[in-house]
Parts: sequence; C-alpha cells; structure tokens
Amino acid sequence: MWLATLLVIRLVVELQSGAGAPEWILAVVPLLFIYVPVGWCRIKGLDSWSYHLSIPSFSDRPAWAAVLRTNARLLIVIGPAFLIGYHLYQTVVFGHSPGNGWPEDVGTLIAYQIFFVAIPEEFFYRGYFQTRLNEVFPRRTSVLGVKMGWGSVWASLFFAFGHTLVLFQWWHFATFVPGMVFAWLREKTDSVMAGAVFHAICNIAVIHLDTHYGLITP
Repeated sequence: MWLATLLVIRLVVELQSGAGAPEWILAVVPLLFIYVPVGWCRIKGLDSWSYHLSIPSFSDRPAWAAVLRTNARLLIVIGPAFLIGYHLYQTVVFGHSPGNGWPEDVGTLIAYQIFFVAIPEEFFYRGYFQTRLNEVFPRRTSVLGVKMGWGSVWASLFFAFGHTLVLFQWWHFATFVPGMVFAWLREKTDSVMAGAVFHAICNIAVIHLDTHYGLITP
C-alpha cells in the first residue's frame, strides 16, 4: 500500500513537472495520503476511526488548545537549539550569511504546509502506518514517559525514504529525525494533529531560514 501510493504520487509529480500537466493535478497528492489508508481499511474490513484518522472540529476549542500547548512546550525545548545549530551549520560549514530576505506570501505558505503537506502526511504515516506497525511491534520502551516501539522507527524510516522516492534530495535521510518527533507526538496525544501542527511549523521554519540564508530565492 505504501509503495503503490508513493509510486502514484511520483507519477503525478512527473506529469506536472516533466509533462507540463496543470498545477491543480498536484491536489491529488494530499487526497491520496488521506483517502488511501481509509479505503485500505474498508477493503480489510477495519474501522478507520480506530486509527484516529480524523481531526478535531474547528469548534472543539479544548482539543485545539491542547494541540497548541503541546507544540508550545516542544518549541521552547527544541527551538533555541535548532536555531543555533542551523546558524552554525550554514555559516561555519557552508559559509552562507543571513540577511537575504524572507519568503513572500507567508499566508499561502502557511496554509499550504498545514493542509497540503502536514495533515495529509501525518494521516498517512503516523495515523495509519505507525498505528498499524504498532500492532506488529508492541510498544515496550518509554521515551519521556511515552510508550513507543519499533513501529515508530519503521514509520519514520519509510517517511524519510518516501520523500526520496517521490523527488530525490540528498538530505532526505535527515527527515528521519523530525519524523521520530512526530511519532512521539502521535503516541503522546493519540492523535495526528499535534504532530501535524509541529510538522507544518518545522517546514515553515526551514523555508524561512533557507530563504534568509540565501538557499532559496525570496
């Protein structure tokens, strides 16, 4: 199921970038990430709701408040170290300098990363994939008070390799690290939304920093 989904997504990307298909065809990508697991559950006679493949309603303020609190606490712990590490990595290792501006149309960037990238990928990898793997590999290790197992590791490996299967970039192996954080959030909250929000924050932050350090044109 994973391989078939990623190959279809690769085909869609090739049709758009290589064959000149209209950009709207890329809307198929998030739909595949969301609805293939749901359809697969129906084929297998499983209840997709048992995998928590859902998001809170926008009126569910307590649920969203919990998601934001979890992300705020995580950012306080991880954020400063990441910013310092990123700065040293770009300036010392590659000789890049900050001060090259910031991305334009930030509102579109945020909406794209949340609804087009983060939520669909978290549905697929942490919602269905990780939960299914947990049924095979029991969660026997406690990480900061959260039960985790090899299912989280394998889901994060498939998450990292899946990026390369769709569009090769040498650094894709590094997405395993944030993937494990998303996996931890999935296990801690029993939901995909905390991980999806943090996933979007990570992507938005990296795009801003890559632009500011000259890796991306504003």
